[in-house]
Amino acid sequence: MEVEDMRTFVEVADAGGVTSAARRLGISKSMVSRQLRRLEAEVGAQLLARTTRGASLTEAGATFRDHAARVCAEVDAARETITPGGELRGLLRVAAPLSFGPTHFTPVIVEMARRHPNLKIHIDFSDDTVDLVAGGFDCAIRLGYVKDTSLASVKVGPLSGMVVASPDYIGEYGTPETLDDLTTRHQALMRGDEAWFLTDGDEVVAVNPAGRFKADNGISLVAAAVAGLGVAILPLGLIHEHLETGALVPVMTRHPVPPAGIYIVCLHGRHSARKVRALTEMLIQCLDCAPVSGR
Repeated sequence: MEVEDMRTFVEVADAGGVTSAARRLGISKSMVSRQLRRLEAEVGAQLLARTTRGASLTEAGATFRDHAARVCAEVDAARETITPGGELRGLLRVAAPLSFGPTHFTPVIVEMARRHPNLKIHIDFSDDTVDLVAGGFDCAIRLGYVKDTSLASVKVGPLSGMVVASPDYIGEYGTPETLDDLTTRHQALMRGDEAWFLTDGDEVVAVNPAGRFKADNGISLVAAAVAGLGVAILPLGLIHEHLETGALVPVMTRHPVPPAGIYIVCLHGRHSARKVRALTEMLIQCLDCAPVSGR
């Protein structure tokens, strides 16, 4: 029974279809189908029910999937242990934020690929909080505050934010100074309906502002803030140039944004994988030299 056939089966099971699994693995759909047929012949049971909409696990497949995943993980761990010279192999799949990913994190990942020519790396950029299992990711780079206890997390760098607005907005609506000002008299620029966390003395409090402009991307919120559409909490790494030119100015200075962080998150058990550890160590080293916080 081929380990790569089991790996392909696990990918199809987690992705819910041959097409998405083939894209993750970087192979053709025909190759995926061939490996699945070979594995089912070896096992002597149908593992996946295939339809035009995708593939779902049969009862036998659901039982076999966890065993296959453990076998693949053990084989990967064994290969890492005996690989000479610290060389990394296989595929590393990373989810990264779109707002910072291409500018701040891609150079680090590119350097990792340069150092390890036998390692394949796939990066997916999105400001959404992706499902690591459904997306088939080894790890994700996340910004802010990690609350999901189902994931292992390592802080790799600082992240500082600030409440800002444009001079035009302030000229029209005034400067928000109190928490009540923020929630009752001003337009907030947000990703969704999230609460904003601000400091009030020694405490961190949650406030729920409202606004008419929302975007799922930090760069879009920067543009909206510069255009005078409202007040926004934004990372310094995205707005330091606008602060220097005066296009944006700090507000709510008596209620600063509490320090946040940049994290590598992964499923428990995968944080020990050498390829994830290597990326984590490189990010710590590089972000310590040039932090995303903009400081």
